[in-house]
Amino acid sequence: MIDLRRVTELWRRCDVVVRDLPFGLLLAVLSLLPALYGKGTQVGDLPARPFDAAAFVVIALECLPLAVRRRWPAVCLVLVSLGFVLDQVRAYHVFASNAMPIALISAGAHLEHHRRVTVVVLSMAYVPLTLALGRLGATERVEGYVVFYLALALAWGIGAWLRSTRATEAERRRHLAEATRAAERTRIARELHDVVTHHVTAMVVQAEAARYLTASPDRLDATLSAVTDTGRRAITDLRHMLDLLKADHDTDVSLPSAGELHTLVEQTRQAGQPVEFTEEGRPAESAGSAEFVTYRVVQEALTNALKHAHSSPTVVHVRYGEKEIGVEVSTDGSGSRAAAAPGGSGRGLAGLRERVEALGGEFSADRQAGGGFVVRARIPAGSPS
Repeated sequence: MIDLRRVTELWRRCDVVVRDLPFGLLLAVLSLLPALYGKGTQVGDLPARPFDAAAFVVIALECLPLAVRRRWPAVCLVLVSLGFVLDQVRAYHVFASNAMPIALISAGAHLEHHRRVTVVVLSMAYVPLTLALGRLGATERVEGYVVFYLALALAWGIGAWLRSTRATEAERRRHLAEATRAAERTRIARELHDVVTHHVTAMVVQAEAARYLTASPDRLDATLSAVTDTGRRAITDLRHMLDLLKADHDTDVSLPSAGELHTLVEQTRQAGQPVEFTEEGRPAESAGSAEFVTYRVVQEALTNALKHAHSSPTVVHVRYGEKEIGVEVSTDGSGSRAAAAPGGSGRGLAGLRERVEALGGEFSADRQAGGGFVVRARIPAGSPS
């Protein structure tokens, strides 16, 4: 059996001239049918003349150039126009003369350069044609010539409209592609910020603390081991993220979820931050991307606690509901900023706000009256990841 999909695909791969040629050949064949004699486009109302050898030349001039109507629209229009003029002057009125409006539509749609000059030249050439037809005894009145000219102008206008529509669609697709690329760059930057900032901040804080533990070898060894473990986790997370960015990555690769919060809290404790962690309820099976956003909210809040309120008691409270997940992370402000901790750029909180609001939730990050800060988020559940 013939595979129509394969045939269609092979046809699309053919050169545009090959794909346009059959239409011109079909029009030429139809022009040779006796039933279609005198059924062409005509102006002037000259009596039809029987076919002779020149009629076949006219048919060839009007039909065969249609094969290049998209590749070389100007060449097509010139040859078809020449054939059309000969057809009207010789009064064959062949069916092939219907190629004239087709050539005009194609030129209006595909001609790239000298469009205005083309319109002016064709308009000026129409005047000598009408005068020649008048001398040959044409009975067409002036208003008939005007209507025919307007019909030709309409054909060009249809082509110009098609060209404009195509250009508008191309511009829309370009803007969409740029927006998609920008969104992807933002997503990558956000993921890099979340992964790198958290782990590097923890390593910096741990390394700074190790400077004061030289007199306690056991504690120094434990602190340096924690730095090493944090660095390894950072490398693992970065590799995980790079795998996600690959176009052919494994679809089974999982993103961090709320179920990994215990590990995250424990890592922060190892960096020297006292954290009290409580959970209410259990994540819904349909929580989807809400769990991932919950993890990122807690991660960024703990990172900021390490940088700006080091050693300050920090409370993390996560409440799982049927339709949303509530997150609150707060510090009391009794600690101090880590001396070697890098300063914040504000991208983390801005990125969190975008994540939460993209799911239709609410996010806030405020300073408390007695010092410290509090981060709150309400994240609607049930958004598949």
